[in-house]
Amino acid sequence: MTDLIRLTAAEIAAKIQAKEVSAVEVARAHLDRIDAVEPAVHAFLHIDGDRALQAAKAVDEDVAAGRPAASPLAGVPLALKDVLTMRGAPTTCGSKMLEGWEPPYDATVTLRLLEAGLVILGKTNMDEFAMGSSTENSAYGPTRNPWDLDRIPGGSGGGSAAALAAFEAPLAIGTDTGGSIRQPGSVTGTVGVKPTYGTVSRYGLVAFSSSLDQAGPCARTVLDAALLHEVIAGHDPLDSTSIDAPVPPVVAAAREGANADLKGLRVGVVTELAGEGYQPGVLAAFEAAVAQLRELGAEIVEVSCPSFDLALPAYYLIAPSECSSNLARFDAMRYGLRVGDDATRSAEEVMSLTREAGFGAEVKRRIMLGTYALSSGYYDAYYGSAQKVRTLIKRDFDAAFGQVDVLVSPTTPTTAFGIGERTDDPIAMYRADLCTIPSSMAGNAALSIPCGLSACDGLPVGLQIMSPALQDHRGYRVAAAYETARDAAQGGPLITRVPELEVAH
Repeated sequence: MTDLIRLTAAEIAAKIQAKEVSAVEVARAHLDRIDAVEPAVHAFLHIDGDRALQAAKAVDEDVAAGRPAASPLAGVPLALKDVLTMRGAPTTCGSKMLEGWEPPYDATVTLRLLEAGLVILGKTNMDEFAMGSSTENSAYGPTRNPWDLDRIPGGSGGGSAAALAAFEAPLAIGTDTGGSIRQPGSVTGTVGVKPTYGTVSRYGLVAFSSSLDQAGPCARTVLDAALLHEVIAGHDPLDSTSIDAPVPPVVAAAREGANADLKGLRVGVVTELAGEGYQPGVLAAFEAAVAQLRELGAEIVEVSCPSFDLALPAYYLIAPSECSSNLARFDAMRYGLRVGDDATRSAEEVMSLTREAGFGAEVKRRIMLGTYALSSGYYDAYYGSAQKVRTLIKRDFDAAFGQVDVLVSPTTPTTAFGIGERTDDPIAMYRADLCTIPSSMAGNAALSIPCGLSACDGLPVGLQIMSPALQDHRGYRVAAAYETARDAAQGGPLITRVPELEVAH
């Protein structure tokens, strides 16, 4: 590896502004890394080197002319999850249904990245339409975990997380519906943040579950995540669910936390999110992280949130129901794939043949689950009841945050499992999001930060830190303080221990 690809995003941006390195050099270093390791990792679905170099050149021209940087991350390369539209680049959502589609508009997140001077390297692989926990459901093949190429990188945003862990990009964007930023972050040893629902625009984010989907930052350090968070967050009149409120001071919190203790802070350990079914190595790493928080001066309190035990089944009624509605637009009549289009077939037959060919097994499973849950005679029993559970989960969070400042848990019950290990067992696959779903259901902020390696298999474990809605900065403060202490105790950042990949020659 070159020194450039090992730098943090904050370090890269500072060196570009100081003229110690050019944005073009940085972009080329990462594109070279992508060329070298992509055959093994498969983190990307689309790479646009020419466009990335043009964007980098524009940043260098600004620096040479003495113009102010467009943002604190100007010139930093980034990998964009392929569920966000980008003008002039394909957006497939990991599905054959949208193969070859180039949207005529930018998602608000994409536009904000471009206006901030970030260099978008390409679009990353994902579970089809963001449905999955392993990135094995992509129609274009699975992404592999750089820590162990025989294991999954999490999902649905495994491509974004793997790109970070493989040093193909210092920053990435993911989306989180039930854990699709945090769970990949956990199993790849990276930082993944789900912002408060409504604080990052969903305009141009191809919808899976509209009341749950949320774009967020992925990075290798807490500060880098916070810097990216500030770029993409903020009110957007194009998104009817966007909250018109100031962006929480996440960068200030990350900087403050990195140089402070946690005295006076109350941290709640959720008793329902640990125990039976959790890998021993995960529990041991989590307990060590809690002990570290205590050493930093935090008061540790056990908190019970009984409705969290109902979050998983409720989620798998709400999310598939919204998926059934949102994916009805892929009907072969307006855009995307069309199969069997000839004079002998009716429109209904063309729709049926197209949806059969275009959707993968997991997407079909969730459409059928959701359609059933919304059907006449079952709506109140299933979808309606699940929404009542959602209210109970939010009340549990409200009660918990009345006692403590933040809540913590493992991010996911196990480390990365083997590719193919759970493909025939949907329930086991769904349990990967056991800890992340409650925050998604309530809409509050949550992040995952690496907290060590499991003694069982030597793979990364994630610590989840949950904050009240619009108090995202609390999580950043705790995460930054913990990151500083963790690195001091472990002799450096965890990500530096990822095995070197065999590169193409």
